[in-house]
Amino acid sequence: MLDRILASLPSLAPAEQRVGRLVLADPRAFASLPVTILADRSHVSKPTVVRFCRSMGYDGLSDFKLKLAGTVSEGVPFIHRSVDVDDKTSDVVVKVIDNTVAAFLKYRNDASTAAIEKATDAMAAAQRQGRRIEFIGAGNSGIVAQDAQHKFFRLGVNTVAYSDGHMQVMSASLMGPGDCLVVISNSGRTRDLMDACDIARQNGATTIVITASGSPLAAAGHIHLAADHPEGYDRYSPMVSRLMHLMIVDILATCVALRIDGNALQPLLQSMKDNLLNKRYT
Repeated sequence: MLDRILASLPSLAPAEQRVGRLVLADPRAFASLPVTILADRSHVSKPTVVRFCRSMGYDGLSDFKLKLAGTVSEGVPFIHRSVDVDDKTSDVVVKVIDNTVAAFLKYRNDASTAAIEKATDAMAAAQRQGRRIEFIGAGNSGIVAQDAQHKFFRLGVNTVAYSDGHMQVMSASLMGPGDCLVVISNSGRTRDLMDACDIARQNGATTIVITASGSPLAAAGHIHLAADHPEGYDRYSPMVSRLMHLMIVDILATCVALRIDGNALQPLLQSMKDNLLNKRYT
């Protein structure tokens, strides 16, 4: 909840920003004080305090303060709580969406554009030279790797995706200078992925890792695209992490597409679209 408020501040009206800063300065006090005092300390009107709460997605001040009190007492943001067994469907919808939105907003504010730029340069260079761009992942991350392969092959890139550990190691053994290996991992601790990353790097390929900061894999690649989130990979099914990885892949695909000569890419995409029309009912 506090992360979400911090991320949303720039998009709020100036008066609502003052309310948000008051919440962040002392959330415990905000959850216990009456609206009159909150408005006075924020130098806004009482309706503005209520508008701020609604801008944050809550029904009003009472609902906002209730959730805020839960955040403070638990010591972790409310929006990062796991779903409880007695939650109503409406609660599940709010929690799952809020988890995802908060993670995306945090990534938007924390993402290293320098690292993304380096990764884009390496992948665009591989595309121009006709070199290979390969995506690997295990389990759920293997599915993300397949999605990445699907996006990049439409750009005319020589690309494949592997989720089998033996295939990953064999393919990495065949890579060389100019090639790019993109390793996707939630935990950053999968041995097969580490092995493939090390082999590709030793062979001179550029290794790009999409994983959590501080993990062994994060230090193993040439370029680290941090994918940090509050979802514990040991306890929870990978929902936020999967969507974050897909988003990072979308960013890379878009950036690389912008580097490709439009005179060559646009006819290719149009031809592909025209040919797909035969696969659809009119």
